Amino acid sequence: MSTRAFTQQAVPQQTLHDILQVASRAPSGTNCQPWKVYVLQGNSRNRLVEKVCAAHDALRADPALAAEYREAYDYYPEKWVSPYIDRRRENGWGLYSLLGIGKGDKDKMHAQHQRNYRFFDAPVGLMFTIDSVMGRGSLLDYGMFLQNIMVAARARGLHTCPQAAWNGYASIILPHIGAGADEMLVCGMALGYADEATVNSFHTPRVAVSGFTHWLD
Repeated sequence: MSTRAFTQQAVPQQTLHDILQVASRAPSGTNCQPWKVYVLQGNSRNRLVEKVCAAHDALRADPALAAEYREAYDYYPEKWVSPYIDRRRENGWGLYSLLGIGKGDKDKMHAQHQRNYRFFDAPVGLMFTIDSVMGRGSLLDYGMFLQNIMVAARARGLHTCPQAAWNGYASIILPHIGAGADEMLVCGMALGYADEATVNSFHTPRVAVSGFTHWLD
């Protein structure tokens, strides 16, 4: 599950190392292991939060700034169609309904969206990059690596929230974390101990196996 509220309890450095060690066993085509991880805690985390939240507020005030904050790759489709748009709406409005955010509450929507850029208060923020030279198959490998992190975190009593929301602010993030000129931001992730907040009671629905599986004799 995606956790959207965390406590301030610190995560031991050794625990983070162990999680990444487990994740490193993810399979990848010809064992390329295309992942690069940047772990943000303390000042590095807080300074990035300040920078991106300021940019997020500025973009709302002046939508023309969107040209400065483009994603390096298309995470979502350019044109939404059913059933995917229906699932997206169900997910979004289900969460907003739980939080008491109505369709016209633009201020509340903005504030909730900005929670992404605060890592939902998690003490650990992870940024994942990949060398731009790598192909699309390496993003498939990367997904398995990310899933390993999430499962390994749960085994240690931690929760996570993988976040593509950061991708548009790569021009701010990559220099901040010291990424190389040829690195592309894949996504971010919040990691920590879950807070007992209402938002964490939200669980997304899932299509039944019969809805996506074709059995061939």
